[in-house]
Amino acid sequence: MVMTISKFVFLLLFQFSLVFDQSLESPKASPRIKSQQKNKSFKRPTAANIILKSTDGGQTWQDISEGLPENLQADSFIEKDSELYIRAGNGIYHNKPNSQAPFWRKEIYPDQPSSIVPGSTAIFAYNYGGQFLQRINGTSLWLPMLTNFPTRQARTVFENGSTVFIGCDSGLFKSTDGGKIWRQVYTGGRVMKLVAADGVLMATSQSGILRSADDGENWDNVINEGGIGIAIERIKGGFAAITYNTASETRRVRVSYDGGKIWQPIDGGLPASLSIASIIQFGEYFLCGHPTGIFRSSDKGKTWTLLLPSIESKVFDLSVSGNVIYAMPKNGGC
Repeated sequence: MVMTISKFVFLLLFQFSLVFDQSLESPKASPRIKSQQKNKSFKRPTAANIILKSTDGGQTWQDISEGLPENLQADSFIEKDSELYIRAGNGIYHNKPNSQAPFWRKEIYPDQPSSIVPGSTAIFAYNYGGQFLQRINGTSLWLPMLTNFPTRQARTVFENGSTVFIGCDSGLFKSTDGGKIWRQVYTGGRVMKLVAADGVLMATSQSGILRSADDGENWDNVINEGGIGIAIERIKGGFAAITYNTASETRRVRVSYDGGKIWQPIDGGLPASLSIASIIQFGEYFLCGHPTGIFRSSDKGKTWTLLLPSIESKVFDLSVSGNVIYAMPKNGGC
């Protein structure tokens, strides 16, 4: 009996020794994998990497996508009166950043919009077919507007004081009476985006970057490198632009400090690319949405530092509002 018990103890100790040795030899699961396994078991999947924000100049980023549908492909994003709007899929999603919990609500919208833009008093939504709606402030209502616009193929809507511009495939139209009567003020092809500062209007177009100093009556092509204008933004003391250069087959980034007449390149420190998407200024920094990720420059574009690598090979579309930077990953750099 004593011998039997001794054999049993010996076998037990021997098995424990084998298990102990194996635990020393087998690598532990990484914390990242453990976290994924835990989330998979106990947490329902949530939307991620649809919209990010930074409040420290781009050093750190917070994902604020929670509450949006999973795998949503966002097309455009704007901020108006401290509220956020995303155009994606078949609708528009609205967020109030000051709410205590992440919250996105799908807008009740009478048709499928193509784009959204901020107006001076409200949000505009429109589609390529030339249908325009306006969100009434303080409500969730979207009402038809600019119903007398004479053509289709709309690309953008822009308010400059009491004047309204609509860019489309055939050029640029202007109305000074709330959209009752329209005049075509540019006939050189597609116009996609407009900005204004200090009495000067700038626009991206099929032929590059356009400039007007007489409230949009006449336009000059101030950057023309064979390709289209990709982006135009206001910066301190001037404008920043992205254009496509057909000779180098790359997108170029430039700034102007004389009202858009003369432009200087600021992309010498950026990797050459045909998919650079956005350029903004935040304080004394420039930030650029590049296929490699988000770059920042503290010396007016002489040198650039990568702050945030790209997500799933997408390019960040950047915007700034007050002390917040927003970044939306998009396909193709458009």
